[in-house]
Amino acid sequence: MSALQEAPLSLDALMADSARADCGALAIFAGTVRNHHEGRAVARLVYTAHAALAAEVIREVEQEVQRLFPAKLCRIVHRLGALEIGETAILIVVRTPHRAEAFAAAQYAITQVKHRAPIWKEEFYPDGSSAFVQGCCLIDEGDAHQHEHHASQGHHHPGVE
Repeated sequence: MSALQEAPLSLDALMADSARADCGALAIFAGTVRNHHEGRAVARLVYTAHAALAAEVIREVEQEVQRLFPAKLCRIVHRLGALEIGETAILIVVRTPHRAEAFAAAQYAITQVKHRAPIWKEEFYPDGSSAFVQGCCLIDEGDAHQHEHHASQGHHHPGVE
């Protein structure tokens, strides 16, 4: 299963691809398109990426999860292209022997993908305007507007100086 897909994501396919009889815990994270962001209505969005680099980063995160947690498996699939409200943008499946590790590993995986993968989200608003958003941060005319907790942690946007 490819790390980046233009087609709608399938949890069933990801589950079949990740079955593990030696794991008692399964954590699934699904990120879906919501109809608002920072108090503003959102009509739809488009994900674009530096595909080769983003796929490499996603594979690195999967390997890190397996190395840092007692995870037997981690699979991450991110959607590219136009998405409507309610569609799934990212799926993460983690399988571990016990539940606590599965939850922690899934949270680590989504945080790392959001902060490291060169994937850009453009939100389109009902008034016809749009803006690029990375993680929870708005990119406005080349300047990154970052929430306080991100700035204090030194996070940045790929491609934004």
